[in-house]
Amino acid sequence: MLLWLTLALLWSPTCWAAQTYGRGGGTYFSTSPDPENEITGIRVSFSIFGQLMSIQVRYGSSWSETCGHRGVNDQEFILRPGEHIIGVYGSYKLFIRQLFVYTDQGRGATFGMEDGLTFIAYPDYSGQVLTGVFGHYTLLGISDIGFEWGEPLIEATTITQSTTP
Repeated sequence: MLLWLTLALLWSPTCWAAQTYGRGGGTYFSTSPDPENEITGIRVSFSIFGQLMSIQVRYGSSWSETCGHRGVNDQEFILRPGEHIIGVYGSYKLFIRQLFVYTDQGRGATFGMEDGLTFIAYPDYSGQVLTGVFGHYTLLGISDIGFEWGEPLIEATTITQSTTP
């Protein structure tokens, strides 16, 4: 039974979706997706040397906890109502150096400067959006980062029709 459970977890699509970008190491962090609110903003903090020190995601009107350590240069990008992040481009050396997020409304925001190896992250399926961020950090910066993708929330604005005459 334990063997089957182990194999099921190893072959689960969610295990393969946990890709990170960067060298890794340090303390794990995750901005757990909010089942009732979508991402409405992203805030990052950089050191004077240019590495990403911390990241926060805004769900609805509330910011997640700070993941990592505060730097000296903070930047944030607030999404418009109904706007979603659909892709992330970035770069890293020992630590994450740049993130560029782009949205389904053709907007984007650049955090940091490209330096080192580059990556691009996007959902596995069309129509999915960014729902969370995870990775590792040390005292010197975020050492790797990954992105959770899922279906956008649909507001309950549909009108139910009666089937009785």
